[in-house]
Amino acid sequence: MDGTSATEPSIAPSILARIGNTPIVELRRIVPDGHARILMKLESQNPTGSMKDRAALAMIEAAERDGRLPPDGSVVEYTGGSAGVSLAFICGAKGYPIRLVTSDAFSREKRRHMEVLGAELTLVPSDYGGMDEALTRTMIETARGIREETGAYWTDQLNNRDQLSGYEALGAEIWRQTGGAVDAFVQGVGTAASLIGTTTALRREKPDLHVVAVEPSESPVLSGGEQGAHRIEGIGAGFVVPLWEPGGVEEIATVPAAEAMEMARRLAREEVLFAGTSTGANLVAALKVAKWLGPDATVVTLMVDSGMKYFSTELYGEV
Repeated sequence: MDGTSATEPSIAPSILARIGNTPIVELRRIVPDGHARILMKLESQNPTGSMKDRAALAMIEAAERDGRLPPDGSVVEYTGGSAGVSLAFICGAKGYPIRLVTSDAFSREKRRHMEVLGAELTLVPSDYGGMDEALTRTMIETARGIREETGAYWTDQLNNRDQLSGYEALGAEIWRQTGGAVDAFVQGVGTAASLIGTTTALRREKPDLHVVAVEPSESPVLSGGEQGAHRIEGIGAGFVVPLWEPGGVEEIATVPAAEAMEMARRLAREEVLFAGTSTGANLVAALKVAKWLGPDATVVTLMVDSGMKYFSTELYGEV
C-alpha cells in the first residue's frame, strides 16, 4: 500500500474549484437560552474570504458562454470591495485584464487586495468616508464611461442576474448541510443577489421559509425610509436596487452600524469567528428572529466575509 487514505482530499484542478462547499457551524455562546438555534455559513472560507467569489465566477462564466466576454476581452466593474476582489481573482485565474472602480469609503485591505491580484483601480472619493446613494451612482457612471471608452465587458453587478446561480448553489448547500432543518434565513441586502438566489433554492424545498432582509438603520430605503450615509460595507446602496424582490421577504430588519460593529466584535470574542460589519448586522437581526421563533426552530445566516479585510477601519483598527 502507498499509505494514501481514501478519505484524504483530492487535488483541486484549479483554485476556482475551491469556491463553494463552505462549512456551516452552530453558534454556541452568543445565542441566549430559549432562542432558536442559529447556524452560520462560513463564506469566509471561499478563496478570497468572501461569498462574492460565487457571484464573480457565475457572472464571468455566463459571459464567456454567450460571447459577451471573448477570449481576448477585458472586464470593468464598480465595487465596494469584496466583489472587486472576487472579480480580480476570477479574471486573474482566467487571464482577463480588469479595471475596477471603487472608493476610499471602503477598506484599504480590499483595495490593496484588488491591486495585488492584478486589477487597475479608479478611485472615487467619498464624503467623510461614508457610503451613500451619490457615491454608488458616481461609481456606476464611472464604470459605464470606462466600458464605453474601452469596450470592456461590464459585469454591472446591480443589474446582473447571472450571479443568482452562484447563490442558488449556496442555498442548496445550506439545505443539504442542515438536513432540511431551516426555518428562517437572514441576510443583508447589497445587490440583493445573495438573498434572492439563496432563498430561491431554499424555497424550492421549503416554501414557507421565513426570509429576513437586513439593511442599515442609517439608510433604510427598502423599509420606505430616507437614504443616508452609513458605515456597513457591502450593504445599503442608498436606493432600491434593481434585483430587489420585496415579495420574496417576510421581514426587513434595520440595524445601526455601531450595533453591527459591536456584534462583529462579540462574534470574534465569544465564538472565535472573525468577520466584517455586515456579518455583525446579520447576527443582530438573526438573534431577534431566533428569540421570536423559540428553541425548536433553526435560523441560518451568513458569515459574509473575513475580518481580515477590516483592520484599517474603525471595526478593528483606527479610522
